[in-house]
Amino acid sequence: MITVLLADDHALVRTGYRLMLNAQPGVTVVGEAADGLEAVARCHELRPDIVIMDLHMPRLDGIAATERVTAELPETRVLVLSTFDLDENVVAALRAGANGFLPKDVSPEELVEAVRTVHEGTAAVAPRLLLGLIRTHVRGDLARHARAPLDGLTARETEVLVLIGRGRSNAEIAEALAISPSTVKNHVTALFAKIDVRDRAQAVIVAYERGLVRPGE
Repeated sequence: MITVLLADDHALVRTGYRLMLNAQPGVTVVGEAADGLEAVARCHELRPDIVIMDLHMPRLDGIAATERVTAELPETRVLVLSTFDLDENVVAALRAGANGFLPKDVSPEELVEAVRTVHEGTAAVAPRLLLGLIRTHVRGDLARHARAPLDGLTARETEVLVLIGRGRSNAEIAEALAISPSTVKNHVTALFAKIDVRDRAQAVIVAYERGLVRPGE
């Protein structure tokens, strides 16, 4: 069962998320918070698997709350939802430790899929946001990845990086390469260290920037 905490300062929004998620098999909403400070406190109390975090909330905003949750409760993953889907918001959320960022106009099916994806340990960023992020930032503060020593990767690690760039989960990579999920996890850990990235979102950027993956693939 995937346990979810809802953090949003609009009660109507929380009610909608709760009804939507509780209708899904294997997902249950265990609590709600109306601001960032309450979200952090409720995470400590309930230890949810996933926090659906609004970006703009009173007392403590979603970015600061995400920083605290991911630092203090690393087993809890954060999925940020916002009506303000600007590139800088996406970057700030991912830097704060969020595992995903979606605009609030996503469909119920997309939200549920993102919750499951984040629970599996894969980053969930809406495609339109990811492409904008790549175009805007790969030559900015992420330009250091252009010097990432990809020639130091093994052939298998390169294959894994390509599939990560195409949005595949570890389970899907294991199936595509006919290897075990635990072997995929080992490859992912090794290649992240070699190319100096923190998570899958940054690895996707490296894959695009180095030409291993192209938009639309």
